[in-house]
Amino acid sequence: MEAKIAIATVSGKAYYLLVNELKARRMDFLSLTPYENVPLNIQVVITTEAESKHIKHPKVLVYRENTNPSTIIDETIKLIEGKKDFETIVVGVDPGKTFGIAVLSDGNVLQTLTCSSMAETVNAVAEIFGKQRAAVRVLKVGNWSPSYTAELLPLLDSALPKDVTIEIVREAGTSRFAGQTVHSRGLKHTMAAIKIAERRGQAYTRKGAEETQ
Repeated sequence: MEAKIAIATVSGKAYYLLVNELKARRMDFLSLTPYENVPLNIQVVITTEAESKHIKHPKVLVYRENTNPSTIIDETIKLIEGKKDFETIVVGVDPGKTFGIAVLSDGNVLQTLTCSSMAETVNAVAEIFGKQRAAVRVLKVGNWSPSYTAELLPLLDSALPKDVTIEIVREAGTSRFAGQTVHSRGLKHTMAAIKIAERRGQAYTRKGAEETQ
């Protein structure tokens, strides 16, 4: 696939953080220095504030030191797709001793992370839905570990806005797939979370919905 994003910087730290974020989302990109010509196929250039003055392109995004690289990649995707907001936000959760979380929007992986406790997972998912706006917002929780899933669902139900739809996803094959493709334990769970987010699940009846029926 032809890259639409260019990373134009000689800052080792900025390059490392931005490239890791793009690779985690499986997005193609082109590496440039700030002084190179930008190819015509590139739609967005990401650089640092000091280097931005050297880049000639209509869409330049500035990455500022000590900020979360996921934020600027979210903005990059919106610019490429010509959107102010995403149409769909889907969060996949792989429950277990280590919790994998993946955030997908309109088919793109926005973010992946792991959590080591139930409370940390609930807080992380609530924070994601707190900042990500979309017409359709869905949480999908895998059921590979039934006891973890059963404990996690009501906690998430209480913590999330009522417009978020919750689904339970059959997780058969997701952990096996992840185990075959990566060696890092953290990556194994985030890869499983991505697969969960991509699958169709069974609707979970939220407590608020039960009370209104």
